[in-house]
Amino acid sequence: MFYRFARAFCRVVLRTLRRWQVSGLENVPPGGGLVVASNHVSYWDPVAVGCALPRKVFFMAKAELFAIPVLGPVISRLGAFPVYRSGSDARAIKKALQLLRQGQAVGIFPEGTRSHTGELLPPHVGAAMLALHGGVPVLPVAVIGTRGVFGRVKVLIGKPLKFSRAGKNKEQYQAVAAAVMREIASLIDKAR
Repeated sequence: MFYRFARAFCRVVLRTLRRWQVSGLENVPPGGGLVVASNHVSYWDPVAVGCALPRKVFFMAKAELFAIPVLGPVISRLGAFPVYRSGSDARAIKKALQLLRQGQAVGIFPEGTRSHTGELLPPHVGAAMLALHGGVPVLPVAVIGTRGVFGRVKVLIGKPLKFSRAGKNKEQYQAVAAAVMREIASLIDKAR
């Protein structure tokens, strides 16, 4: 109930203040485990992506956000869960894989942090690892224009990417992560 109310409210804000546009909704699988991977340039990004998709997205978010009064409890109620970025966070990985096995969509920003220049940063391998171990596709999403308070926000949803589960090792994770970022870059380029 809280999620639906928050999403409806945020959609009104995005449409009114940010002239929000979403394209590619036909690419969103209606069910089944899914890793949603997006570029990250602003605090608006999880809001824009979560509101764009017709499915609830359980975002992995940096643990520090959960210590902020009001924000921490709100994002927890919205389904976000903490990830400690200092190393491999086994608890966050276990939680994400559990959600994927339950047929949920898990949101992750492969760059690991916001890009302050707007240029794509090199990806971490988390999204790739979750997709390969979970045996689920990755839905590439590009967000454009989320910086600031005003200006048009675009969310572009690509086609799901499916990868072979064979060879789950560092090289395979890096190859999958690079492929996902290439697709996000392609979505950004097409929008310009």
